Amino acid sequence: MVKEDNKNFLFIISAPSGTGKTTICRYLLGKYKNLTLSISATTRQPRNKETNGYDYFFISKNDFEQKINNNEFLEYAKVFDNYYGTPRSFVEEKLNNNINVLFDIDWQGMRKIKAQNNFNIITLFLVPPSIEELRNRLVRRGDSEEQVEKRVAGFQNDAEKADEYDYVIVNDDLNKTCINVENIYNCSMLKFQKKNNLFFIKNTLIK
Repeated sequence: MVKEDNKNFLFIISAPSGTGKTTICRYLLGKYKNLTLSISATTRQPRNKETNGYDYFFISKNDFEQKINNNEFLEYAKVFDNYYGTPRSFVEEKLNNNINVLFDIDWQGMRKIKAQNNFNIITLFLVPPSIEELRNRLVRRGDSEEQVEKRVAGFQNDAEKADEYDYVIVNDDLNKTCINVENIYNCSMLKFQKKNNLFFIKNTLIK
């Protein structure tokens, strides 16, 4: 359970493939020692060079389903016969140790976490400057024509949920977007410091 007066928060970023989300997440993680990336649990087999506890928590299907029954996930989904989910204990431990948690999840996962109403949360949705530019980025990274069109169609569906997010940013300039996202992160830290600062005022500054 997260401490009632906890000032730390979940920073959720959603975006289609090819929008620069991974680069932006790496930028934030490289700048802030009080920020860590959420690690998901999964029932799929590890791929080459993937490490348990770093890339994913690899567990069996039976263990995963038992954890579902015990309400041990903040959110979870089944994708192509494999489960993926966010372990509650991992997130709560980080928050209670003054570390904010960065999430790279879709709008469905975001909705499930927000619905619990147990955490300080900031949500951000990234979009490309145009559908054509999105296609170009996906082609440049090596996606097939079929994969490109599938991802574009998926993005157009996801984009309909953009108004559920606190911030929506068009990534037409990666450097500028990194700075804008960093500014949002810094403002979020100040926002959730308010309760602690009010406590300080009441107990230290007011006689």
